[in-house]
Amino acid sequence: MIQEEIIHSLTHWIDENLDKSLSIDEVAAKSGYSKWHLQRMFRSVTKQTLGGYIRERRLTLAAEALRQTQRPVFDIAMQYGYDSQQTFSRVFRRQFSQTPTAYRHTMRRQAIQRPRLFNFDCSESMASFTQRTTGECCPVR
Repeated sequence: MIQEEIIHSLTHWIDENLDKSLSIDEVAAKSGYSKWHLQRMFRSVTKQTLGGYIRERRLTLAAEALRQTQRPVFDIAMQYGYDSQQTFSRVFRRQFSQTPTAYRHTMRRQAIQRPRLFNFDCSESMASFTQRTTGECCPVR
């Protein structure tokens, strides 16, 4: 149970610092454990490697940025710690089976094709319906 709490706390700290350069040595120093022990503990709790977790979280945030912004792919790659757009594209394609640019276009097309839901407050209609069916508006004499 203590290991889970430690790893949960550590993953929260990692998530807050994904825009910074994070090495396993830095994460281990933050945790207070040796990097070897931390990596074994992390894997036993999360079923994935520490490095894999950091890469996956960065790619997830990068994919979100691609979907929600017009920022250049290069800027997003740099923000999430990739040293080149080519490296970012290669890793991104491995994870999402398409390039960052193709992913951006696909997500935008899907957003356009989804039916738009309008906010509809049915409380007034339901109140009116309730009054008509129960006779609350016009009491029976």
